[in-house]
Amino acid sequence: MRADLADWIALNMVRGIGPRTANQLLSRFGSPAGVFAASRLALGKEGLKPDTVEELKDSSILEKANAEIERLEKLNAEVITLEDDAYPQLLREIHDPPIALYVRGDLQKALERPALAVVGSRRCSTYGVNVAESLSRDLASHGLTIVSGLARGIDAAAHRGALESNGQTIAVVGTGLETTYPKEHKKLEEQIIASGAIVSEFPLGTPPLPQNFPYRNRILSGLCFGVLIIEASEHSGSLITARLAYEQGREVFAVPGNITSQTSFGPNYLIKDGAKLVQIWRDVVDELPREAKEQLFGIERPTAAKSNVQPIFEAVDLSESERKILDILSSDVPAHIDQLLLSSELSSSDLMTALLGLEMKDRIKQLPGKSFIKRM
Repeated sequence: MRADLADWIALNMVRGIGPRTANQLLSRFGSPAGVFAASRLALGKEGLKPDTVEELKDSSILEKANAEIERLEKLNAEVITLEDDAYPQLLREIHDPPIALYVRGDLQKALERPALAVVGSRRCSTYGVNVAESLSRDLASHGLTIVSGLARGIDAAAHRGALESNGQTIAVVGTGLETTYPKEHKKLEEQIIASGAIVSEFPLGTPPLPQNFPYRNRILSGLCFGVLIIEASEHSGSLITARLAYEQGREVFAVPGNITSQTSFGPNYLIKDGAKLVQIWRDVVDELPREAKEQLFGIERPTAAKSNVQPIFEAVDLSESERKILDILSSDVPAHIDQLLLSSELSSSDLMTALLGLEMKDRIKQLPGKSFIKRM
């Protein structure tokens, strides 16, 4: 690790100094070492409170930073600073970039291709999960890196969709890197590290405080050329991410929803406000910068769809029983196995055979409680 890394980590750890103030201090004093070497008078003139100045002058902050480096090495993690060549270029361009990024995985590789943030409600519908998984799977399979926040609901579905296609995905978290939040996403987190990266601006040991998550959203949008919103209520963090994306000059996309649903307020409002309506993956790809399209597809652009709707699945031979079940199922409302038994008029054994066949062909998905839904 670089010789001055402890100075960067220490500056990032000082209470009362956020990214905006840290960037102001770096501009004024030239480097983290210059900030620590500055006089109390000079630091006070930069608007720092006395307690913050005293913490900068306390040598224990550098001791904490060196201990942090040892913990990072044991975690097989790294810190990328604002001065490193590996620092993401798009993120460097935002108004208040984090001065240090804690990373597990290979962030550089994950950002070699265009990245899209896919975010939405934690309390999402089955339809929302289905759409997030489907679009993320399709976009990742066409070369985009999917960025989200590892939260329950739409975020987790977006990560899983990217992983299903063996694509790359990045999770931007609101805790220290050694903390998995929510805890049930530990396995998902490890899968993301293997195929992308987990990123945080927060020092190790930072708990999942509520204020951390809206704050980290500027990184979600800052890493990407655009943000896709799938289900968001009126006062959700996803709308904060969309607003930040607008401020950063990023593209904003939204999947329309049922007008009677609270979680449809966000995307429907954004579409009215000028966000691009998304039905299929090409709706996103069409808005990519020209150089990004050439990177993904070569000189030729992907052939435009003749209609707005096209089948996601390749044609697969289905039995009569499988076709009957597929006709009954929808992609937004789960059907219980008892309901399928009544509606299909199949025997119990024929129904189980048909359901198993459809699952193996990846045409349906089983949900908890013996319910099933059609994959999009």
